[in-house]
Order: sequence, then structure tokens, then C-alpha cells
Amino acid sequence: MEKKKIIIPIVTIAVIGAVGGTGYYYRDTIIDVATEAFDVVSEKIPFLQSGKSDDKVYVEKVSKIMNTYTGNTNRYNGVVESQDSYEVNVDSSRTIKEILVKVGDEVEEGQTLVTYDTSDLEMQVKQAKLELEGIQNEIDSSNKKIATLNDELNKTTDEDDKFSLKTDIQSEENSIEENKLDLESKNLEISKYEDQINASSVVSKRSGIVKEINENGTDSNGNSAAFMTILQAGEYRVKGSIDEQNVWMVSDGQSVIIRSRVDESQTWNGTISKVDTDNVQKSDDDSSSDNTVSATKYPFYVELSSADGLLLGQHVYIELDEGQEEKKEGVWLYSNYIVQDDSGAYVWAANDKNRLEKRYVELGEYDEDLAEYEILDGLSLDDYITWPMEGLYEGVTTVTDVSEVDYSSPLYNQDGTEMLDYGTEMLYENGMYDYDTEMMLDEGMQNYVDGNMGNMSDYDETDYDDSDDYDDSDDYDDSDDYDDSVDDTDSDDSDDSDDSYDDTDSDDSGNMEVGE
Repeated sequence: MEKKKIIIPIVTIAVIGAVGGTGYYYRDTIIDVATEAFDVVSEKIPFLQSGKSDDKVYVEKVSKIMNTYTGNTNRYNGVVESQDSYEVNVDSSRTIKEILVKVGDEVEEGQTLVTYDTSDLEMQVKQAKLELEGIQNEIDSSNKKIATLNDELNKTTDEDDKFSLKTDIQSEENSIEENKLDLESKNLEISKYEDQINASSVVSKRSGIVKEINENGTDSNGNSAAFMTILQAGEYRVKGSIDEQNVWMVSDGQSVIIRSRVDESQTWNGTISKVDTDNVQKSDDDSSSDNTVSATKYPFYVELSSADGLLLGQHVYIELDEGQEEKKEGVWLYSNYIVQDDSGAYVWAANDKNRLEKRYVELGEYDEDLAEYEILDGLSLDDYITWPMEGLYEGVTTVTDVSEVDYSSPLYNQDGTEMLDYGTEMLYENGMYDYDTEMMLDEGMQNYVDGNMGNMSDYDETDYDDSDDYDDSDDYDDSDDYDDSVDDTDSDDSDDSDDSYDDTDSDDSGNMEVGE
């Protein structure tokens, strides 16, 4: 599609002539005037006006960005736990009456954790005591029989009777011995039941925090586990979790940084003491889809240089120590803030008029671990910059209060527009501004921006001849009035194209008509 030319109103041309007459201006001055000229055009073209008036970009101070953790380092989830833990097991043959603690509770040594149901044991004790009484009665009865038989034996003289009585006495004595054995066994049985009744609770052997309770003997992933695990109070360590894709990234002896989830400026130092690849942990992030395979996870452990301020059970981040906490001299900037083009590296910075500009910088060393560049020149700690989102353009208003940004403005809603590369972006390239949607500046305005002020006399909306000279007396009047008679080509060619400019509709106010 042929790009439509925008006819610059007479007020804009007046500004151009005034600047051109000065001869030489610094580049920044030219850009400022060009921006003002574009503002004049914007007032006459609705879609240009809407694209500039509401756009605002939030900028931050470089020193603040440098002191803000960028999160470029891989993080792993971790939890503070005791250096030692112990398992509490229960008697699977017994019925649990009550669990007196829950996960996260602090317990003291000797504190009751679980109680058993003793009602069956108490019934068994009663039954055993009844049986014990019966055995004792049998023994007493046998003793009485023996006494009676002995009396009869002493009275009789018949040898056969004596033999029979002695046999009966021996039988009763044997019965007594058997009953004594039963009596002893029953007493042991009763003692066992009574001991179980007395041991109807499970107590903690150490002080600590209840880490987990597995009433069914398995953990949440279906693995066999102790009934209860208690983290012993004392020295802390951090237990991390890493999946099979990243387990190769950590190893014993690596230095790490423990970072608070609540306050990321709060950190602790430590060293990986063990990567436990023998203890496979199934991922808790199970999917309902049969086609989804959960990643295998492995635990690893961190010994802390100091645990001051950490709480048992606290959830933290674990990062490999790549120097992210070291303070560097000068300006170091996260690489994603830096943009490269044919002219070099630049950042989007706020100028002294609170307008966005491309600020070219000189790069120094590159920190691969942190993905940071040293800025040798072009940017100071006191400058303000913004994240280089698509669609940024020079001249947009910058603010330091994010609440002032209107995210309904054109800059943040670029879908459906036809803009150069970045939607509504205006790029400063090779010393000039290019404005493009399906439109462009006429060559006279472009020459103004380029600083070539001599070729503007024969201004034509369809063709422009660089060979013609600019004549102040003919085409520009200090009164800012536009004279239709000056340029005959406009009136002759006004109807030749749908893109033509209609002189009859132009008045002293600089109004213009853009053909459809």
C-alpha cells in the first residue's frame, strides 16, 4: 500500500523556517524542536494525539534497581528442619484411642503423643483373674483330698488299700503341680495385660516439633513411613527438593544462599552437605491426566553457617551462591535492560524533561553468572530507566509513581494498529525521527529534522523536488498565514489523487484535511 503523506500545517512550517534560519543547532535541540513540531501535528490528527497524550512509562532509579534482587539465579524450595529427627512407631496390634498432637506442634520430652484403647485389655485381665481363682480353688481342693487320703492311709493295715491310697495321693499331688504351673502362667498373663494397660500411651523421647503423622503407615505418596516423625530441637539445617532434570546442578560442598520468602533481603549462608539420590520422592504435583508423568524429586541438605533468625519448619528459597550478594563498584545493570541496535547498546532512560529517550551506553565486563553488564559510561546511579517493553518511543512521558501509568493508553494496547516494528514506537535512527502507521512525514518536514533547511520552496503534497530552493519570501510568511496563491501546484493537483490536500479548506489557524 502506498503510504499517505501528511501535510504539515502552516504553523509547523513556520517553526521549521525559524529553526532553519539559525544555521546550526545541536542535535538535542533539533530533536526537542522536532518533538514540539510533532505535538502540533498531533493536535490536528486524532489518532496521533491519542497515541501521545495518555502514554506514560514508569521509570526506576538505577541505584534502586541494582539493590533489588533480580531473581536470575535458579531457586529451589526448602524447609528449615532439625539436624536430627526420630521416628515414633506404634503397636500395630493395638487400637489407637487418641492422637494428642498434630503436625507442627511443639512437644517436650515425656509428653504423651498417642493413647491406646485399653477396654479389651481390661476385660482380658478380669477374665484371667477369674481363671486364676479357679486354678487356686483346684489346688486347695487337691490339698484337702491329700490330707484326707493321708488320714486313711495311717489307719489302714491292708497293703492293697495302702497302695491304692498312695496312688490317689500321688495323683492329687501331680494335679497340684500342674495347677501351680497354670497359676504361674495366668499370673504372667495378667501382669502382661496390666503392663499394657499401664503403657496405654506413647510419649515423646525428645523435645522437638511434630513433622508428620502417618496414621496408615504410609506417607502422602504411598511410601512406607513411620507413624510419626519429630524434628529434634537443636541445630538447624535446610532440606531442599530438586527434580530429576536439575539434580545434576547441585553437588556436595557447593555454597548456597538461603533466602527468606517473606523478606528477600534476609539471607543466610550454607553448604550442601548431601544430595540424597537414593531417597526418591514422588512429586506432590500429581495431575489428573493419565498422560502426565510426575517428575521424580530428590532431597538435598544444607548445613548453615548460622541459623540466627530462622524458625523450625520455616519455608525458604535455596540458591546456588554465584556472587549475587556481593556489592560491586560502579554501575552494573541486568542485561535485559540493555538493547542493542546498529549504533550500539542503549537503555530507555528519562531525560531532564521527564521524557523517555534512548541513552547509549558503553559496556564493560559481563557477569555470566548474574547476567549483568558493567556500565562504563552513559548512565549513573541517579538516572532513571525503564524496562524495554515493545512499543516504547522517545518522547513519552516518564513517571516515578506506577499508579500514574494509564494501562488503557495506546502504548499498552497495540493490537490492531499498524506501526513500525513496535506498534506505536517512534525510533530515533540515524539522526531523525520516523513516524509510521500507514503514514509518513512529507519530505519538507524530514529535511527539517535532518537539518537540510534549504530545500523547501516547492512543497507539493504528491511530489517534492530537491532541486528547488527554499524561498522565505514566497512560501513562508512571518504572520503564519498561508497564501493559497503561492504554490500553484497545490491547486492544480488537488483533485488528482484521493490523498491530495484541499487548499480551500485551509485557513489561518492551520487546519488541514487529510484525504481518505
